[in-house]
Amino acid sequence: MSDDLIYMPATEALARFRDKSLSPVELLSAQIARAEAHHETLRAFTYTYFDEAMQAARASEARWAAGDPIGCLDGLPVAIKDESHIAGKPTSYGSLVTQDFIPDETSANNERILRAGGIVHARTATPEFSSAVVTWSRLWGVTRNPWNPEFTPGGSSGGAAAALAAGMTTLATGSDIGGSIRVPASCCGLVGFKPPYGRNPDDTPFNLDYYCHTGPLARGVQDSILLQNVMCGPDPRDIASLYPKLTLPTDYPGLDGWRIALSMDLGSFTISDEVRRNTLAAAETFRGLGAIVEEVDLGWGVEVQDACHTHLGHIFGGELTGLLEEHADDLTSYVRSLAENAGESRGRDLVRSMEIAGAAYKTLGPLLERYDVLICPTTALPAVPADFDSTTDSLDVDGTPIGTTLEWVLTTPFNMLSRCPVIAVPSGRADSGVPTGIQIVAPTYRDPIAFQAALAYERAVGGWFGSAATRPGL
Repeated sequence: MSDDLIYMPATEALARFRDKSLSPVELLSAQIARAEAHHETLRAFTYTYFDEAMQAARASEARWAAGDPIGCLDGLPVAIKDESHIAGKPTSYGSLVTQDFIPDETSANNERILRAGGIVHARTATPEFSSAVVTWSRLWGVTRNPWNPEFTPGGSSGGAAAALAAGMTTLATGSDIGGSIRVPASCCGLVGFKPPYGRNPDDTPFNLDYYCHTGPLARGVQDSILLQNVMCGPDPRDIASLYPKLTLPTDYPGLDGWRIALSMDLGSFTISDEVRRNTLAAAETFRGLGAIVEEVDLGWGVEVQDACHTHLGHIFGGELTGLLEEHADDLTSYVRSLAENAGESRGRDLVRSMEIAGAAYKTLGPLLERYDVLICPTTALPAVPADFDSTTDSLDVDGTPIGTTLEWVLTTPFNMLSRCPVIAVPSGRADSGVPTGIQIVAPTYRDPIAFQAALAYERAVGGWFGSAATRPGL
């Protein structure tokens, strides 16, 4: 098997389908072989549809041979997170409680991917009910990072990130309610996009929670644009989805003359030396592109983190409390803890978190009038152990103890300030081999600005996964 084949960018694969130098069957066969070879170690996939997918690849091959592809993803393997729906196929949400659930309707994003010719060959692992930033469950076991299996690939879209980093799929979907796209992107050296709230449709009830976003994960910026342009746009089943559809350009000018704000800790996070080093190196890359990069003080304190925890605990935890009476013994430790703690939350606590969100934007909004984008680390640590349990284990950053749930990720403030598009890109690697990343935060609903910065940065560093030296040593 050629690693160049399994890591081929989606845009290149499509060009080669078009000139008939590559078949969708060849690409999918190589990625299935890769998945089967490393399943026991990585556990990136839950349900697989390899035979059905091969039939779809053969049909795609015939369409390309006739010069008649059905859409812009025709023949590309796309792994779908095991929380959204495909009619007639199980969706487990990573839980023993819902392992037998089979939806009768397909989620809007998945409908669009299938209609564009994407081949869904697998579902990707999540923590139970997507409620952690690590990926393990009692149903599916521990999902591990291809760069170093001792560490997590992040969560909750951890299976998607592990599959992409290992060459098991070309594209993958994720969702992000507290960092669940951006954290795995950082831990696995990928590009992950959190669209602004409403840009991509979602399923009820979480389509109505402004912290919640669905979006793409990919190994490169243009591949991310490709999938985002498919997922984006209004859907009649989702009142929060935005009209009109925004179609992103695939190319952008450079950054000469840009002004970029840098925050190393968003005011209250404790950052490891390795993450700090790589973030500063990324800032230098932007300077080399002709941008002015200045460190700024957002004026945020720990109250911002606390408000994010309050919102997620109240809304997300509240949704899970109904499981306690009948299923407490079936739940993971982290879901049980979240559900139990949600019982202590009151409506006034939620309102207070909203007041803090408003105060936080009163500094970020004007800042993004003076600067084109804000950059900051995605995570405070490169990653935590793969089997990390926030209810029993402890965490420290270079010897300084921190909290154990969301305190090691810098993503939640931008779920709170959810109308800002945020793209996560790699910033380097730690001594453990695990990647690190930065977030690029653009002004509200100005998605192209985030992608312009990300694409210029990617080109400056030469991209990712382009050679054996820049891929996991599996």
